[in-house]
Amino acid sequence: MPITILAPKPTRQAHSHNGHNDDDAMSDSGSDSSGAGGDDDLDEMVSAAAAAGLKSQRDSKYEIVTPGEVITDDPQWMRGHGTYVNPATSAIISSVAGTVSRTNKLLSVRPLRARYTPEVGDLVVGRIVEVQAKRWRVDVGATQLASLPLSAINLPGGILRKRTETDELQIRTFFAEGDLLIAEVQQLFQDGGAVLHTRSLKYGKLRNGVFVAVSGMGGGGGVVRSRRQVWTMDAANGGGQIDVVLGVNGFVWISKHVETPEGLVEKAATTGITNLEESVSATMYSSQNDRIEVDTMREIARLRGVVIALVENGLRVDEDMLIRGYHEAVEMAMVSADGLDDLYLGGEKGEQLAAVLTGI
Repeated sequence: MPITILAPKPTRQAHSHNGHNDDDAMSDSGSDSSGAGGDDDLDEMVSAAAAAGLKSQRDSKYEIVTPGEVITDDPQWMRGHGTYVNPATSAIISSVAGTVSRTNKLLSVRPLRARYTPEVGDLVVGRIVEVQAKRWRVDVGATQLASLPLSAINLPGGILRKRTETDELQIRTFFAEGDLLIAEVQQLFQDGGAVLHTRSLKYGKLRNGVFVAVSGMGGGGGVVRSRRQVWTMDAANGGGQIDVVLGVNGFVWISKHVETPEGLVEKAATTGITNLEESVSATMYSSQNDRIEVDTMREIARLRGVVIALVENGLRVDEDMLIRGYHEAVEMAMVSADGLDDLYLGGEKGEQLAAVLTGI
């Protein structure tokens, strides 16, 4: 059964074209709002103001529009993302639920929740959901599944050659359903679908960690494009080193640090070893996790809690905020009664952490 979304009733604080609100207009016209028909007159004037297209002049800082709601019918405005035009009335209508954004004469709606829109060069974390003859279908949080061709990965042994039928038969030995990987968006189809590649040795299958899906990317909080999306940080309390991968698509991977094949190859070049690339490439598609110490697992869980606390409180997730938040979380755990076992950062503790980071 179809769902009908009714447009919200215009507020009493709707602004008029001359910059005065409806209460001022009533006082200027000499009407008596204290009379018996004052409320009815006020409602009629507010409705008339909304019908005249005064929504384009209202304060949209904290205003939320719903799908199908008319934003304005003034022809001087241009439609942007999250809007469409009614051909009959030339009114700009919201197509998503979100806040109105105005840039000069351009109207757009910033969604409260939005799926990832791929762009060429984005570093993303994805999950294999389907294995086909010559490619994998990858869930990257977009409206469509991304495609990872067999020709866009590194073969074990560092062999550079054309992919044959034998490789197609062994395609499931590289990536299977449910595997997590880090890749880069190589190109886009006309329908918005993304094509990925993992040709660099720093890309490939993910192991030894925990996966976090960050939601609410359309609203302020969430992963942002910062200077670095992948880095290694030193954990406190004997946790060693931890690798962090911030996918632009809102998928985060936090894992124990393992020497990457790229780093091993660089070391091999300095020591004169030429066949090391072949030996390390064979382990790139292994699904077996290494042994992780308890101290390392504790700090990985703490870092995951920091990511969730940042998102729940509407803060951005990037390298600077995550490192600062982690250090604050360690200090909060030290002064708490539970000591090092206090890893929960939700509710009031998350709000306290966000207040310290924002200086409020």
